[in-house]
Amino acid sequence: MRRLLGAAAMAATMVGAGMSLADDTVKIAHIYGKTGPLEAYAQQSHRGLMLGLEYATEGTMEVLGQKIEVIEKDTQLKPDQGRALLAEAYGDEEADIAIGPVSSGVALAMLPVAQEYQKILLVEPAVADSITGSAWNRYIFRTGRNSSQDAIANAVAIGKPGVKIATLAQDYAFGRDGVAAFKEALAGSGAELVHEEYAPQDTTDFTSHAQRIFDALKDEEGRKIIWMIWAGKGNPLGKLAAMEPSRFGIELATGGNILPALVAYRVVPGMEGATYYYYEIPQNPVNDWLVKTHQERFDSPPDFFTAGGMAAGIAIVEAIRKAGSTETEALIKAMEGMEFQTPKGKMIFRAKDHQALQEMYHFKIAIEDGVEWAVPKLVDVIEIDEMDVPVRN
Repeated sequence: MRRLLGAAAMAATMVGAGMSLADDTVKIAHIYGKTGPLEAYAQQSHRGLMLGLEYATEGTMEVLGQKIEVIEKDTQLKPDQGRALLAEAYGDEEADIAIGPVSSGVALAMLPVAQEYQKILLVEPAVADSITGSAWNRYIFRTGRNSSQDAIANAVAIGKPGVKIATLAQDYAFGRDGVAAFKEALAGSGAELVHEEYAPQDTTDFTSHAQRIFDALKDEEGRKIIWMIWAGKGNPLGKLAAMEPSRFGIELATGGNILPALVAYRVVPGMEGATYYYYEIPQNPVNDWLVKTHQERFDSPPDFFTAGGMAAGIAIVEAIRKAGSTETEALIKAMEGMEFQTPKGKMIFRAKDHQALQEMYHFKIAIEDGVEWAVPKLVDVIEIDEMDVPVRN
């Protein structure tokens, strides 16, 4: 009788920990903004996730002998909906792990749910520093780069002595965190941030914003740059370029973006910045597989967020293997400090805040015949140890 009771207790413990003896699947919830202004990012992220799971499992879509099931949920970029869907996935559908979302605002609403259910939320690709900073909890990991990594890389690219910079960003967590991190990263570079301009996420007319920026920069001495941090539609780069800032000696700069957005970069040949990914830049076996496979299946190269989604898929499989289960505490132990290979090369989950440390790329825009978008040509690889990414939690 004692042996039977002991076996029952052990089974109950394993069920509660996330590895049901009767359940032959690993359930991963992908909760992301499938519809709305960031749907292009979402499509890439999901495609990359599925490719990452395929690559990491060598096509079996199994880990530890269990089938991987991916549950898709659409936040529609609504924070309340993201929070409810994550609770539904963890609670009703018994997801072992969740991945997403696209929007930083939605991500911030979802973080407490992971803590409440004591299950892992792997954030990809939302960027705001506060996700692995002030709003962080120990159940949050992130493969996506954060605002500080973007900012530090761009500060390396354009933050030179005597340069005067104004910023244009979206007026929500992604934009404000990004500018704050960029401002911090410029410290000691010799460059000066002289103006910050924020616009609503759905802005399409940048006339008044541009005029305030021009007024702030036009009488400054030396090199003058407007640095933009923008996600989704609106095309501020193209619209500001059409206003001819060069008449005031002002240049434009921004980070990398998805291929359709890079079409707008054709108006700024020679522009420098830093990017998270462009498919021709990383030279490693994972990226070689991604580029070849994506071209064969979708008749196009992989994009910005495809690489991020793939990194998330690989990270999850590697973590489960290392942990030997989907039990949360085992996963946390396995993931803290874990190194894994991605289309960008090595990533490392920093133990202090679970942010993935990763290389970035200093680029210069070139126009190539037969390529419809502007090409970010590699100037320099910004290595992990070249970026002192702050711990903000």
